[in-house]
Amino acid sequence: MKRYFLYSEPTDMRKSFSGLSGLVNNEMEGTLSSGDGFVFINKRRTMMKILVWDRTGFVIYYKRLSAGTFEVSEAGENKTIQLAGSSLLLMLEGVSLQSVRWRKRYRRA
Repeated sequence: MKRYFLYSEPTDMRKSFSGLSGLVNNEMEGTLSSGDGFVFINKRRTMMKILVWDRTGFVIYYKRLSAGTFEVSEAGENKTIQLAGSSLLLMLEGVSLQSVRWRKRYRRA
């Protein structure tokens, strides 16, 4: 089962493979080659990047919201929050994990 780790501090979305890998190594103390997913969100909480190592190299998945924000829980002293895959999917779809309700999202008319 794949694990996902959310970096709870705001992330500069200009960072790419090297910059995000540095955050994983230095701030999150994660293992890049484990196959785990590392999730980063910008300060405005409108953009998300997920860094994953597949068998042949790194992959970055990138989502930018047209409306609304991503929900980020408080991590306390630790900057890393472990997420279940189902929680990450709910977060991507706009479901609030705290109150189990839909968050604002863009809808085509």
